[in-house]
Amino acid sequence: METVDMTGVSLKRPHCEDGEANLDEIKRQKISEESSKTVDGSDLKIDTVTEKSKKSLLEDTKDEVILNEEGEEQEDEELEESDDDGDPESFADMMKHGLTECDVGITKFVSSHKGFSGILKERYSDFVVHEIGKDGRVSHLDDFTVPVDNEDPSEEVFTVLSDEDKQRLEELQLFKNKETSVAIEVIEDTKEKRTVIHQAVKSLFPGLETKTEDRDGKKYIVAYHAAGKKALANPRKHSWPKSRGNYCHFVLYKENKDTMDAINVLSKFLRVKPNIFSYMGTKDKRAITVQEIAVLRITAQRLAHLNKCLMNFKLGNFSYKSHPLKLGELQGNHFTVVLRNITGTDEQVQQAMLSLKEIGFINYYGMQRFGTTAVPTYQIGRAILQNNWNEVMDLILKPRPGAEKGYLVKCREEWARTKDPSAALKKLPVKRCVEGQLLRGLSKYGMKNIISAFAIIPRNNRLMYIHSYQSYVWNNTVSKRIEEYGLKAVPGDLVLKGATAVHIEEADVEDYTIHDVVMPLPGFDVIYPKHKIGDAYKEMLTADNLDINNMRHRIRDYSLSGAYRKIIIRPQNVNWEVVAYDDPKIPLFNTDLDKLEEKPLPVLPKEGKFRALKMEFSLPPSTYATMAIREVLKMDTSIKNQTQLNTTWLR
Repeated sequence: METVDMTGVSLKRPHCEDGEANLDEIKRQKISEESSKTVDGSDLKIDTVTEKSKKSLLEDTKDEVILNEEGEEQEDEELEESDDDGDPESFADMMKHGLTECDVGITKFVSSHKGFSGILKERYSDFVVHEIGKDGRVSHLDDFTVPVDNEDPSEEVFTVLSDEDKQRLEELQLFKNKETSVAIEVIEDTKEKRTVIHQAVKSLFPGLETKTEDRDGKKYIVAYHAAGKKALANPRKHSWPKSRGNYCHFVLYKENKDTMDAINVLSKFLRVKPNIFSYMGTKDKRAITVQEIAVLRITAQRLAHLNKCLMNFKLGNFSYKSHPLKLGELQGNHFTVVLRNITGTDEQVQQAMLSLKEIGFINYYGMQRFGTTAVPTYQIGRAILQNNWNEVMDLILKPRPGAEKGYLVKCREEWARTKDPSAALKKLPVKRCVEGQLLRGLSKYGMKNIISAFAIIPRNNRLMYIHSYQSYVWNNTVSKRIEEYGLKAVPGDLVLKGATAVHIEEADVEDYTIHDVVMPLPGFDVIYPKHKIGDAYKEMLTADNLDINNMRHRIRDYSLSGAYRKIIIRPQNVNWEVVAYDDPKIPLFNTDLDKLEEKPLPVLPKEGKFRALKMEFSLPPSTYATMAIREVLKMDTSIKNQTQLNTTWLR
């Protein structure tokens, strides 16, 4: 098996060393090739950026869930005006400042086939992810039925309250008014009617209790707070049957939403805190994804009711269990991906997919690990590890070229001009982004206590930066390892025996293949290869003023223990077919929801204007499907490269 450097692929892919010069040549070639075609998007290779899609791509460059002070989603209208006030340069021009794969060490391929072009995620429905649970079962949405339970309230609870009643109860529940109770008159005074109203209030508004009162000869149901603000986060214990598991597990089918965004929407509609939901892994935004979610003491009946009022979500496959879900418990994900308008011949496709199945791909950390702006996340991580807190603050807050929302641009400009955290914070309508949290911390603790100010940012977000730096080091050293030793195990490599890493000795080298070899993410609890690549780790960290022998940080949270990661991943359950189609807008396969709704399979011509590659494969956790697709196409997956290649002839 031979390895192929990025520099050896066709001219449709930029040269790592001399990308700018090569890019002009690519553009000239592309314009020449396409000059006789109509530019309608369907004739463009890779992920074409049209005027309509520029805004959605710009929005996708930030993954944070936008929340207001109460933890609720901001209304879109509040943000729209800010988005339009940015620099007038085009999206493609702004993305010139972004990262390419070469910038983060992604430089090698393991297959020898010739690359070809294709459009990835032309429609978000071209990228479907099904979670694989720890038992190996693939999650599918295939059942809307609700478990039969005599303890469930009647369906009437969802309709017995008027919209005005619901508004008043919600304000009471969320402490948004001065009332201590809300009285609802019982028009048809029967015990059954009163019972339904009691059930409706308690079911729909966790944290509220009810009682019946006589007032002037009329019956009222009076709602009031049972146990203060804590009751909102902890659904009432006494109303949950002891015989039923405390957690309702369900399959969430979502379109074009990331996992945390979806949970925020669900919690808003259910009027509960997001932290009562649990899940095994986060899923892509620009995709259709199917995963298992667990929620504490919310009935399947109530969850199923959301199917009537939520767009781009469906909930099903309900069951009650005694345990929540934990991050990392999943076995992996199964992907169904359509690459549209491919240029490769059937023979090229066959070679590419057989290589993916038999050899696999380099297990690089994908581009989404490093951010999309001119300040990569790994640079901030490096500054944290160096204890250079002024640089951490500067990197997060300073003005930066590239694709950003208008209000962030104004905030950064204010910071650069005044270095006043309160003044810069006033420019942000969205305070829960990382910049807003750091500014709030600086306002609270002062400019001389950046460490405490930075600690206001949620722990997972802070650790993301140093994990990004580890990933950056890993990508670069793995590229060096493959360049130096190719696709075979060599003495001095590392393999895992159980959870322990050991070196391959000369006498044992024939017992291992490249698929057994792991490489460490730098840390205080790992060992390094006993060949040139061990030295490469040390040299890279030394150049960054870090001591490879002392990866403990004086702040415990930022001490890196390290970990091991396989350098080559061979996908499982690999299948593919090339299909023809005429209309770029039609789906090329049926989703779980299509099957539930009994939609007929799309009728595709035997020969059409376009060809698409439909592929399926399963990957373990923490591996990137985009890196598998990169190996098939031999194409730089960065937004910067794709926009530069595709927007020139749209102007």
